[in-house]
Amino acid sequence: MPKYVIERDIPGIGKKSPREIQEISRKSNSVVTEVGRKLQWVESFVTDDKLYCVYISPDEQAIRDHASHGGFPANRISQVRRMMDPTSGEETKS
Repeated sequence: MPKYVIERDIPGIGKKSPREIQEISRKSNSVVTEVGRKLQWVESFVTDDKLYCVYISPDEQAIRDHASHGGFPANRISQVRRMMDPTSGEETKS
């Protein structure tokens, strides 16, 4: 199933309290269940004013439905085409 990165503009998210982050997480989890499609929240990265979320989803529409139902912005949705890490530069043996 495809993996997506969602960029969410949320001014001040980096200054939210642990309790506020917990409530946002709970809301997201409940909406994943509510939407009822094969949608999986993998992880999110919180910066000062943005939230970058990684989801596994059958399609972009399921992510848009999640955002709409939860009242979350989904300013940019990008499908992951491939993964890379520090080992990607290593030569492979034939």
